[in-house]
Amino acid sequence: MTVLEALLHDMDVLKAQLDQARPLQYPGILQALDIEYTYESNRIEGNTLTLRETDLIIHKGLTVGGKSMREHLEAINHYEAVLWLRELVQHSSPLTETLICQLHGLILRGIDRENAGHYRRVPVMISGSRHIPPQPWQVPVLMEDCLAWYDSERHALHPVLLAAELHERIATIHPFIDGNGRTARLVMNLILLQNGYPIANIPGDTESRLSYYDALEICNLTGNKNPFLLLIAQYVIAMMERVLAVVGTIKIGD
Repeated sequence: MTVLEALLHDMDVLKAQLDQARPLQYPGILQALDIEYTYESNRIEGNTLTLRETDLIIHKGLTVGGKSMREHLEAINHYEAVLWLRELVQHSSPLTETLICQLHGLILRGIDRENAGHYRRVPVMISGSRHIPPQPWQVPVLMEDCLAWYDSERHALHPVLLAAELHERIATIHPFIDGNGRTARLVMNLILLQNGYPIANIPGDTESRLSYYDALEICNLTGNKNPFLLLIAQYVIAMMERVLAVVGTIKIGD
């Protein structure tokens, strides 16, 4: 049994416990997780708000001195995008290119009116990365192919592998001028939520961020997806164990 197969086995055991405990139906747990996810996802992209500041901006409507308007909008927009994910799950909304663009539009709402919700029309480079994203004229076709791949694999692949690889494919295409990482993570978590898993929250501290980017870089440059799939599987397991611990359910191995 490979490391990834072992992780998937552990994940299936935890998923059975989650289905029995049904902790993801508790609004208080969901709200705390969604705020934390918003904080960490924005932190990966350089947002300097603290977790407490993120919560105060979203739930109290406060402004934080010394922080930019963009950082405030990133917190509000991302949180609303997460709430929309949960609505999409309730309505069993299918994943489409239009939906992905709508998620991106939410992320950049009030920040970049011209590009929010639209594929990029210019070539880009990713700072600190050797990966060169495809030319803008390739993006629509590549995104169409990406969704076709998803439709063909969504009943065949393990849901966590499906979500992780879809994230990687979108990030590699880099279809937008800005907000690609947050959009790719939202799409990944939509797939996880649709399949009864909690949100996979990737920490935004320096070490975790570097591991995340390095795993994506390996995918981009070599085509080896295994490090990235392993990384996401580990984060999913960590969140499942955490949620189960909150409601007092015995963790795997206890």
